[in-house]
Amino acid sequence: MNAGRRADAMKPVRDVGVWPGMRISDLVAQLEDSGGFAARYLGMAARILKSMLRDEGCVRFLSFVGAPVATGLRGVIAEAVKRGLFDAIITTCGALDHDIARSLSEYYNGDFWLDDAELRERGYHRLGSVLIRLDSYGPAIERFMQELLEDAYGGGARELGSFEVARLIGERLRDEKSILYWAARRNVKVFIPGIMDGAVGTQLWLFQQRHRDFRLNLFKDAEELAEIVFKAKRTGALMIGGGISKHHTLWWNQFRDGLDYAIYVTTACEYDGSLSGARVSEAVSWMKVKPEARRATVYGDATIIIPILIACALDGG
Repeated sequence: MNAGRRADAMKPVRDVGVWPGMRISDLVAQLEDSGGFAARYLGMAARILKSMLRDEGCVRFLSFVGAPVATGLRGVIAEAVKRGLFDAIITTCGALDHDIARSLSEYYNGDFWLDDAELRERGYHRLGSVLIRLDSYGPAIERFMQELLEDAYGGGARELGSFEVARLIGERLRDEKSILYWAARRNVKVFIPGIMDGAVGTQLWLFQQRHRDFRLNLFKDAEELAEIVFKAKRTGALMIGGGISKHHTLWWNQFRDGLDYAIYVTTACEYDGSLSGARVSEAVSWMKVKPEARRATVYGDATIIIPILIACALDGG
């Protein structure tokens, strides 16, 4: 892929053909040679993802931020986990919060331009174009988590890593559209390095106020991640959005000289120097992605890009 960026390896721009009944893989396979603009990189990403999934010696990471779990993209991620496309997940506390809340109640379609002061008076949170009833979020998560933690504590749990918290949640949920539900049943470990930054983290702290011998131990996460990374022949990652979930995925893979496959989907700008805006190529200089790795950065809304990528991967084309 990297050689394809050299001027001496140029290929002609090809028109994209469409026809009735075409498979999504037939469409996406044409995009890499279409010349532009973001479509070209989506085509690259689809090819790389298929190679990663076919590589039996590759440990596959999926990282994502919390906000998309409030949307229908949750179902796509859950299906990918259900079908065994990924071996480990790194995400944020918000992803846990939304996965629980949506398993217990409904979220609603809204609009970016609604009056937020009015929504507050009516008892709704707004997350982009998604509306969430106040009592469907904080209070519902509190009841769920306190009951879960009391049961776990009664069973002898005194010290948990974030991946163990995620597994307990997944085991308790009965929603087959849930990401954590399928992660628990497919033995996919879910790591949340910033677990205190959200409703679930707050509930862990509140529980610890009543049970002072209860501990959150993130060193357990480090031990599990070390076991995964150091035993892997090769590693690859599909990273949805930036922040701590992207960085933690890259950080751990630097200890084996970097990812062998790397796909990053973002809407962030590179020119403010942020990690969220940084293209995958920047990670090569940090030894987090190998120089020869198959890699692509796709600019676009993950709620559009990821369903296309996963559907293409499952299409078999």
